[in-house]
Amino acid sequence: MLARAEFTVEPFEEGNPGPHVQAAIDALAPLDPDIGPFGNAVEGSLDEVFSAMVNSIRAAMEAGATRVSLNMTVLHGG
Repeated sequence: MLARAEFTVEPFEEGNPGPHVQAAIDALAPLDPDIGPFGNAVEGSLDEVFSAMVNSIRAAMEAGATRVSLNMTVLHGG
């Protein structure tokens, strides 16, 4: 089953993501996140994405994030 997670780490400042955003992105390894100006996304198997997002949210909060908004979608079963 493939999944996609779209997430935003706050506070954010366009062009200056801050250490809390970078920590969230770094914690997604080895997945290759799509980094956007106001949000980010990652795709993979449901288990990979779920596990990576747990690590990412924890890293963001520990680095000073005040909120992480997350939307996960199943792309297709399998």
